[in-house]
Amino acid sequence: MRGPGIVQKARVRMQRSGLASTLHYLTVKSINSVVLLKILRGVSVERADPGFLKCPEPYAPAFLSERMIREFARDPLNEMPERFVEEALSRGDECFGLCDGKTLAAYGWYSFKPTPIDPPELLLHFSDEYVYMYKGFTHSRYRGQRLHAIGMTMALQHYLGIGYRGLVSYVESDNFDSLKSVFRMGYTAFGSVWVMKAFGLYLTHATSGCERFGFRVEPSAAPASRLKTSPTL
Repeated sequence: MRGPGIVQKARVRMQRSGLASTLHYLTVKSINSVVLLKILRGVSVERADPGFLKCPEPYAPAFLSERMIREFARDPLNEMPERFVEEALSRGDECFGLCDGKTLAAYGWYSFKPTPIDPPELLLHFSDEYVYMYKGFTHSRYRGQRLHAIGMTMALQHYLGIGYRGLVSYVESDNFDSLKSVFRMGYTAFGSVWVMKAFGLYLTHATSGCERFGFRVEPSAAPASRLKTSPTL
């Protein structure tokens, strides 16, 4: 059953993304059948697009208080498990959300310290001049309104205003739809981090473009949590 699934996905990708992207997808999938391989495309945004700075009615944009976060986390549809929330808050991470009354329509998380990714025993490091944006989420009832782009841009404007140079994030190299989405939001690619696990050991390599952003992945010295942060989308 696995083979036909990959073939079908490849056909869809061929139609949507072209031959080169499809070959890349198949190559990564083939390697992952033997060893873990991830290629993380680092992206950054340093300017707030005015087209995404106006929040439409009836949404209320704001950084969510701890009380609000914990309240929204009770609803499994918001995809914020309790352990994830505890770990994010313990790091001092912030969550910017767009609310429709008492419903959390969309949100994104922002970190200032090295942050677990997938696999969770790995930490993403980045320059303290930037904020790491992760776990962008839009409730299924509110998709198609660019709420994630609006929330991210409003958060970016806030961080620029208090002295940060911008946001950094990553998208896995074979997630072409997400790459197109972040580029539409104003992100630009600056480099890649290669992550491979073989014989129980992680090997990582950051390309030269990552140096300016301090963007790299290293194994965590702490015991691995079962939860990790997700990329931008």
